[in-house]
Amino acid sequence: MANLEVDLVAADRSVWSGEARMVSAPAADGEIGILPGHSPVLTVLRPGTVRITPVDGTVRAVRIDAGFMSVDTNRVTVVVDTAEDAGSGSAGAR
Repeated sequence: MANLEVDLVAADRSVWSGEARMVSAPAADGEIGILPGHSPVLTVLRPGTVRITPVDGTVRAVRIDAGFMSVDTNRVTVVVDTAEDAGSGSAGAR
């Protein structure tokens, strides 16, 4: 099964990078979920939480202020001004 290649970067550092099953983010017009095979998209992000589900099934939650997300050919790039780790847990925890 295909996975997503994800890069989440803040202005001052790389926050998370790796393979994931799913990414959800607070788009300007509502929550957006990305799975492998998603059509290309470029969206503005509002303050909220980006959730990344790596291939191991845990959930990585990162609070962001604002930014944008680009999706193309199973590659997801999230660029934000600031990011704060909101924790991680098991797949069923969030």
